[in-house]
Amino acid sequence: MAQRVAVNDANGSKRTSRVRVAVRLRPYMDKQDEKGEGPCVRGLGPQSLEITNWRNATETLQYQFDVFHGEQTTQQEVFLSSVKPLIPHILNGQNASVFAYGPTGAGKTHTMLGNQDNPGVIPRAVREVFQLVNTQERDQDEWKFSVEMSYLEIYNEKVLDLLSPSSQDLPIREDKDRNIVIPGLTLTRLSSFSDFHTHFVPASLNRTTASTKLNQRSSRSHAILLIKVVKSQRVPPHRQLTGKLYLVDLAGSEDNRRTGNQGIRLKESGAINLSLFTLSKVVDSLNAGTVGRVPYRDSKLTRLLQDSLGGSAHSVMITNIAPEYKYYFDTFTALNFAAKSKQIVNRPFVRETVAAPTNVTGKRSREEQEAGGPGEPQNKRLKENKKGEIPSPQTQPHSPADTSVLDRLLALEKMMLGSPEKERLNLLKTVAQSRKEIQKLKEKQKELEEKADMLNKLTGGQDKLKDEKDGGAPLFRSDLNLLNRKQSTAAKPRKQQAVVIPLQVSHVQPLQQCAVVWKPSKEKLSKDKKTLQEVIKGKENSGPEPSCDGELNWESRLDSSLLEQSKKKILDTLNSGSLKELKSLQLIGDKKAKLILGWREVNGDFTQVDDLKKIEGITAKRFSSFIKANILSAMGK
Repeated sequence: MAQRVAVNDANGSKRTSRVRVAVRLRPYMDKQDEKGEGPCVRGLGPQSLEITNWRNATETLQYQFDVFHGEQTTQQEVFLSSVKPLIPHILNGQNASVFAYGPTGAGKTHTMLGNQDNPGVIPRAVREVFQLVNTQERDQDEWKFSVEMSYLEIYNEKVLDLLSPSSQDLPIREDKDRNIVIPGLTLTRLSSFSDFHTHFVPASLNRTTASTKLNQRSSRSHAILLIKVVKSQRVPPHRQLTGKLYLVDLAGSEDNRRTGNQGIRLKESGAINLSLFTLSKVVDSLNAGTVGRVPYRDSKLTRLLQDSLGGSAHSVMITNIAPEYKYYFDTFTALNFAAKSKQIVNRPFVRETVAAPTNVTGKRSREEQEAGGPGEPQNKRLKENKKGEIPSPQTQPHSPADTSVLDRLLALEKMMLGSPEKERLNLLKTVAQSRKEIQKLKEKQKELEEKADMLNKLTGGQDKLKDEKDGGAPLFRSDLNLLNRKQSTAAKPRKQQAVVIPLQVSHVQPLQQCAVVWKPSKEKLSKDKKTLQEVIKGKENSGPEPSCDGELNWESRLDSSLLEQSKKKILDTLNSGSLKELKSLQLIGDKKAKLILGWREVNGDFTQVDDLKKIEGITAKRFSSFIKANILSAMGK
């Protein structure tokens, strides 16, 4: 069972982790500004810098951060000071996140990827992970490690798998432990750094890039690399620690007046700026400290960074800025965002799973079978053995070693049976047994119905002769009463229970003479509503004659045009309705409404109402009840 173990400091209190912010200044480009004014940003020390007021060169604004990397800082120095301290947390079952932020052309991709001669943060971090894994595997024989990777991009608010370019837009979900997951995302097993390089380089070429006036190779999407490390214990209690490292290369904010974006480039920059604006709103909401909603779900980028900002990860943000005056406002905005981000506090914890070994369970189960079952106390079994058996030379007491092993097994069993897992298993057994009983009752009912149909066929010929002699006999004769459903007086509706209704032999005409089906004529709307209300309440005093199976065909009582109009209204609600409008439909709750929205997002609009059967959990019987309830409810209003 997975559990969260809070990270404590030396005093025993729960430790928090503030988002660390590092600022990296790109070197001044060879091309001089139009006015030849030089750089507008100047470093003051290892943690501070100042930016000149573009209106008045005598005024400056100073900033203080965790680390400031000047123009001469190398890739190795950036990695050692800002990223390497996070890597050990991954092997201890915690999450860590590194993401590069800044305007377009400021050097984010160079910081994260680098080149073959001067690699960036991503290859250096992955190499460090494998070095730590190999060191711990050498020094700690009781632990084994597995490393996996995923690589995705967010392009125009679509999540695309870079390891599988043929895949479509992937959904973002939240599991029962409130972890963000992406179903269908490729997770590749890695054995070494060279194996990572083999998969990562082709995947990087799949990322969407284009040329603008400010950058010859501008990233048009946000790229996220996930490195997952699972640390498993070889010996009992078989602990398992899972840590994840997120390496994020954000696309830069763009001013379309200076980039000259048009057409598809304009649409891409709009999606990028919108997601970065949502990221700024998330930071502002976290800094405000209010109990209100944090807009993580307003953008797919913030949804994936939810664990990094205000979540449970150790996070580092590398803010890249440019020194030229033409980037002044972008640099000023990036520095203000970085100053707000360093106030965010995360609460990391260890993701640990403890699993019972299968071999111990198997031995215990055999001992229980031989000794009389798991539910019988051991003391009671020992007393019965003493009463019913005479000790023989072979049944000597266990040796001290065997006794200690048995005591440990019994203690382990007592701990497992005393946990909430036992209650859950008992509940699952009870539910399974109830389902089996319901299934048996349904099969028995079906068998009785088949026997009744056979009797109806055998007695049908005799009834036909009598009808011809008597003359004017009704087409159907049955002693069965219509089933009337009692309206519940309780506040909450009770769950339906499987009940076998005793069947009676009905004398009906053969099936060949049941071709005539009653269909009402078109009457006034008030009379139709009154008839529909009688159908809903099940209190028809003089209704139509029953069909061949002895049940009322409710669709035959409705006018075809009204029926099609109601189905069209339901289809429009399924295709364009919001979550609240979907929940207003009969038999559609919050869970089913969310499933309909998810299906509609992946597969598009419903072509017909019958497509609702493709939703998980909606069977043909449930669909029939849904149609009947919604149509009769709409017509009865």
